[in-house]
Amino acid sequence: MKTIIFMNRSTIILSLMLWSQVLVGQAISWSEQTSLVVLPEGVRLFKGVRSSPILEAWYLDVDLNQPDLMIRSYLASSSDIVPDLTESFGAYAAVNGGYFGGSNSYSAVIYPNEVKAQNVAAVTRNGQAYPVMRSLFSLDDNRQPRVDWIYHYGNLVENVYAFDAPLAYSYNQSTPLPSPSQDGGNVLENLLVGIGGGPTLVKNSAVNVTYDEEVMWGSGVGYENGDPRTAVGYTADGHAILMVVDGRQSISQGLGLPELASTLVGLGCVEAMNLDGGGSTGMAIGGDYVNHPSEQRSVPSILAIVHADSVQFPETPANEIIIDTGDMGCELDGGGWFPTANLGYWGATPSLLNAVGTGDRTATFSFTLEQDVSEADVYAWWVAAPNRATSVPILVQHALGEDTVYVDQTSNHGQWNQLGTYSFTSDQVQAVIVSNAASGGQYVVADAVRITSATNLETVSLDEKEQKTTNMDKNLNVYAFPNPFNPEITIRFQLPYASMVQVRVYDLSGRLVKDLSQNGLISPGSHALSWNGVDLENRHIESGIYIAQIETDNHSESVRLVNLK
Repeated sequence: MKTIIFMNRSTIILSLMLWSQVLVGQAISWSEQTSLVVLPEGVRLFKGVRSSPILEAWYLDVDLNQPDLMIRSYLASSSDIVPDLTESFGAYAAVNGGYFGGSNSYSAVIYPNEVKAQNVAAVTRNGQAYPVMRSLFSLDDNRQPRVDWIYHYGNLVENVYAFDAPLAYSYNQSTPLPSPSQDGGNVLENLLVGIGGGPTLVKNSAVNVTYDEEVMWGSGVGYENGDPRTAVGYTADGHAILMVVDGRQSISQGLGLPELASTLVGLGCVEAMNLDGGGSTGMAIGGDYVNHPSEQRSVPSILAIVHADSVQFPETPANEIIIDTGDMGCELDGGGWFPTANLGYWGATPSLLNAVGTGDRTATFSFTLEQDVSEADVYAWWVAAPNRATSVPILVQHALGEDTVYVDQTSNHGQWNQLGTYSFTSDQVQAVIVSNAASGGQYVVADAVRITSATNLETVSLDEKEQKTTNMDKNLNVYAFPNPFNPEITIRFQLPYASMVQVRVYDLSGRLVKDLSQNGLISPGSHALSWNGVDLENRHIESGIYIAQIETDNHSESVRLVNLK
C-alpha cells in the first residue's frame, strides 16, 4: 500500500529550502547583547550571525510576565525613521510596523478602545479587487498575545473579527473570492492593542506561511528571496519576540519567509507573523538603530516596548458625541455629494465626496448641548486618497466664535484627526462644517465628527430645545466661510421661524459697506448669501475686518469677516 502526500506550492518550496539549509546553510549563531544597551529588566537583546549564506539578525525578547512591561503599537501623524518615532513616543525600543503608503497605514494599528488604522480589505491584482484577510498580532486586556487572520466590519474595536483560516486563495489566482462572511468569524474578544501585517508565519509551533492566502503575490513582498525582514511572535511561556533581519547588503543577504518562520519556531514561537520589510526594516533602542537598515526609510507606525503605564485603558469620556454622514445631525448643502467607493470610513455610512469649489457646498454636523462645556476636543474622520484636496477648510463654531482649520485629506486615512479644543454653550446650535472651498486636489471628504470632553456632553434634540426656548431667544447660528476670505465669502444662518431678514456689512467705523438683504418673508431653515467683496459703489474693499449683521423680526446677530489680499 502506498502513502500519497499532497503538497501545495508553499509546502514544496519550504521542503526544498529546509533541505538546502541542511546541505549548504549554516545555523544562525545567537549571542546576547543586552549589556551593550540600556533596556529595562525583562527585555533582552540578541544578535544572530552566520557566514554562509551571510546573515545578520537581531531580536528583542520581552518577558510579558513582568508587570511593568508591555508591547503596543503607535501611529504617528507623519512618517519618520524608527529611532525618531521610538524616541518621540517615549518607548524603550521598537521595530517598524505594518504596510503603508506615505503617511497612511494600510495595516491595522489598534490602541485601547480605538482602531487608529485598519488592515486593507481588498488588494488589486490582475486589474481586479481581491477581498483579503490579513494578519494581526495583538494583546488582550489580560496581556495575552495572539496572531489572527482578521477582517474589519466597521471602525470600532468590537468590529474586528478573527477567523480560523484566511481566504482560500492560491498563487496568482485569476478570480477574486467573495468578501468573508461575518458569520464565519468571531469578535476578537478583549482586544487591547494590536499591529497588522502579513503573512502569518507560524501557527501551533509550526511553520505555516499563508503567503498565497493573504494575496501577498504581486505585492512586492517576496516569498523565498533573501530580503530584509521584520517579524513578531510569542512563546508558550509569555515572551514576545520582535525580530529584524538585515538584507540586500554585503554583510547580510536576508531571509525568505519560510526560513524566517523556521527561525522563529527555533526560538520557541508558537505563533508569529511578518511585518513590513525591505527598506522599512528597522529596530531601535532609544534614539539609535540597532540593526543596519538597507535604507533608513520613514514609516508611520511602530511596534514598541513600553512601560505598562503607557497602555492605560483610556477613561471613557463623560460624554462623547459622534455624528456620521447618515445621522440626523448631518446636513448636506449645495448638492453634488456622492459616496466614495474607498473603504476605511467611519460607521456604516460611506464617506461623501464633493468637487473642490468656492464654498457653495458644505456638510454641516450640528449638535445642541444641555449645558455649557468649557473644554471639549473636536475630531474629524475622513478616507484619504491621492485625489483629495490638501487644504480643506473645516469650520468649528464654538462659544467664542468660529475657527477655520485647514486639513490635508490626502493623509491621516481612516482615523480621528484632532481639529482643536474648544468651549461650547448650551444656548445655541453648535456645528462643525466641511466646506468645498478647498485647494490642492479634486475632492473634499465629509465622513464623521467626534466631540469628547471630561465633563457632561449630554445633548438635547432641537425639538426639546424649542420647548425650552421662545422664538425671541432662538439663536440664528450665523457663520461665514472661508474666513479670512479673498475675494468671496458665504454667510450662512439658520432661521428658526419665518421672518423678514436684513443682512448688512459694516466696516469698523460703523459705515455701511454692503446691503445683502433680500425682499419678502424668508422661510425657516438654512440660508446662504454670497458676497464678492465689493462695496455699495461696486469697488473692491480693502483688506481689513468687517462686521456682517443679520437682523430678523425678533433677533439680531453679527459675525466678523476678515478680508486678506
